[in-house]
This record gives sequence, C-alpha cells and structure tokens, in this order.
Amino acid sequence: MAIQFHQEMKDRDYPTKEPVRNPQQSNEQANPMGQLEKENPFPDPIGLTPRQRSALLRRHALHQKYDKAVALYAETNMPLKTIAMECHVSAGGLGSYLRRYWRELVLHRHHIPLEGENPHAVKIMSEGKPNVVSHARYKKAIDACLSLEDIELNVSQIARKHGVEGTGLANFMRIHEPEVIPWREKVRHWLGINDNTHRGATPACTKQYAEAVELYKKTDMTIPEIAGACHVSPSGFKQHLRFYHKNILEQKRKKRSEAQARPEKKRGELSGNGRTYKPSLRTEDKYAKALSLYKDTALTLKEIAERTHVTAEGLRSYLHKWHIDLVRERAGLSGKAEGGLDLRKSKKRMKTVAAKYEKAIGSLRKHPRPIAHAAKEFGLHPETFREYLHKHEPELANRQGMVQTSEGKRMSRQSKRKIC
Repeated sequence: MAIQFHQEMKDRDYPTKEPVRNPQQSNEQANPMGQLEKENPFPDPIGLTPRQRSALLRRHALHQKYDKAVALYAETNMPLKTIAMECHVSAGGLGSYLRRYWRELVLHRHHIPLEGENPHAVKIMSEGKPNVVSHARYKKAIDACLSLEDIELNVSQIARKHGVEGTGLANFMRIHEPEVIPWREKVRHWLGINDNTHRGATPACTKQYAEAVELYKKTDMTIPEIAGACHVSPSGFKQHLRFYHKNILEQKRKKRSEAQARPEKKRGELSGNGRTYKPSLRTEDKYAKALSLYKDTALTLKEIAERTHVTAEGLRSYLHKWHIDLVRERAGLSGKAEGGLDLRKSKKRMKTVAAKYEKAIGSLRKHPRPIAHAAKEFGLHPETFREYLHKHEPELANRQGMVQTSEGKRMSRQSKRKIC
C-alpha cells in the first residue's frame, strides 16, 4: 500500500528526471537549479512572478534530491540513517523532508493509523509519551515483568528472553512505566527472592548531580549550560533528571507551554523551546565590534559592515532583533519601541546624516552666507542641504543670505548690493 501510494504521489506531484549517466554532466548534477532552468519545468506563460517561479524551481530541486531516498523509505525497511548514507544526504534533512512532504509514509512506518484525519495533525511523537515503535518493542517484556510467572527472573533475564536489550528495557520502564520496577521489588522482597541489589540513585550519583539539579530547578539555564557549569555529563544529567526528578521536568514543561502561548518574545525570558531568548555567545562575539562602532560613531551601517567584515543584512537583522532601542535612538526617535513601527517612515534626524552636515552647519553659523555657497564648499547637494536646514535648523536656514534693512525689512545680501 505504501509503495503504491508513493508511486501515485510521485507521478502526480512533480516530474521525474532520468539519472545522469554521462560523466561530463557532473557540473549539472552539482548545480540542480541551473539544470532545472534549462529543462524549464514551469514555462513563463503560466503567469507566475519571478519570485514564485524561483520558489517552484527550488521545491522541484528538493523533490529531485530526495527522490531515491523516498523510494527506499517506502519500499524497504531500511533505517532512515542507512538510507541517508546510501543516498548521500543528511539524516536530519531527509527526516524533515519526509515529515513535511511524505508524512503518510512516516505514519505508516510507525504503525500510526490515520482514520480519516489530516496527516499533519497527527503527532508522530508526543512530548513525555513513548514512541509507538518502542512501545511495541518492549510491550511483551513489560507484561512479563508484571507477571508472577517470571517474578524469579530479573529485568535483564526477562529482556534476553524476549530478545530486547536489558538497559533499554529498564530505561523505558523508568521513564514511561515508573510503577513496574518498584512493584517487582516489593513482590520479590515479600517472596524472599530479593537479590539485595541497590535500586534507584546511588549516594555518589545523587551527590554528583546535586548542584546541577538545584540550578535546573531555580534558573532558566538549559541542561547543556548547567552541565558545563557543574562539570558533569549533559546526557548523564538528563537521564538523572528523567529517572529521579520527573516533577521538576513537568514544571519546566508547563513553563515552556506558558512561554509558547505568549504573543511576543522578550529578551531574557524563557521561550517555548526551554532556552532563554537571547543571542548566542557566538553571535554576540561576531557583531561585538560592529555594535561598538554603531554606538560610538556616525558611520553608516554599510561602512561598519565593511570595516568589521560582516554582511550588512546580517548586521541590520541583528540590530533590529536584539538592539532595537539603539536603532531608534540613532534614528532620532524617543521612547520605547512599539510593535509594527516602520522606522523608515518615522525616522527624524539620523545620527549619520547629522554628522554629514555638522561641519557645514557650524561654518554657516560662524560665517553667514548663501546656503548654495556653503554646500559647494563642503561638497553637498545645495537643494538637499537647504531642505535639511529648513527641516532641522529652521532659524539658521532663515538667517542665511538674509540681512535686515534700516526699515526693518529682511532681504538677501545680493539684493541689497544691487539696490545700493
């Protein structure tokens, strides 16, 4: 059924491409977009804008890239990582592509029934719940652990009996069936077959992770950050929390859900993925010098980007996302940033523009003369300079080139010379 569905969707959704057999065509394989332009799968007469057509070409190239991998996923039982290695694509990229475009195949492989639902509305893995495949793998072994027939066997022996790994079975039960192991220990103790083996966290393990657990409980630091600060293993700390501090994990899960429901993210607050909403240290280091120049100089953003060897668009995005108050200050705006404000329409006197005209304005104040003369002297456009003065220095603009007559009237110096 999965194979037939894959073939039908393949024939309907996008055209297939014959494999390139000529070694001279390796350049075309390396540049699928150029090859697609030559094939022209979306001719111009269909009335698409260049942007829409480019998006279709990218999607077409994406389908061609994963075509072989999708066929293997539908027609075999090979693991996704093995398929990715065979098709020379990343496992993460292939998994993301399958979940987005071939979700029916993913659900079929995980034995999740659709029952007329929208495939994208069906969750493959729910937070805090077992995977369908893992549950099916350990079901018989868990039933045996709850049976008095196998009460004399320990968990490792039951795992070997049912063909699963002992550590995997024990970990699965600790996380998803936490009542099974304590029940077995109580019954074995009553029957006198206890093996006197310590269960639960050892004192050494509890001491090792005590500081990390307190940090995780009282701060919004992530598990890797806490592990680094406390010099413990991130994976070991995570397992310790999952086994022995489920209540703390549940509290964190609630906080993340509340953060995800908030309409707007704020810097320094917890976000929906459990991390503090702030730029990474790598990003801060990358733009540190550029940020300093943006604060302390009147250089344009493009000039700062060239001096610090970063892209202008990346710097603009960083500033607008993490330092919007600084951007507003430079644009001559006061007060706190408001959502949806267009800085291009609301800017007043920008720091860079003010610095551009600063010397010319100072010269005009000391030596009054026509604006056009001052503009020519400092290499400025006369009309642009005049417009700037009338907007930001109206008193100075009104005085330039004008003198007061004995009768109290104001006229240009040139006109007064002509009259005299």
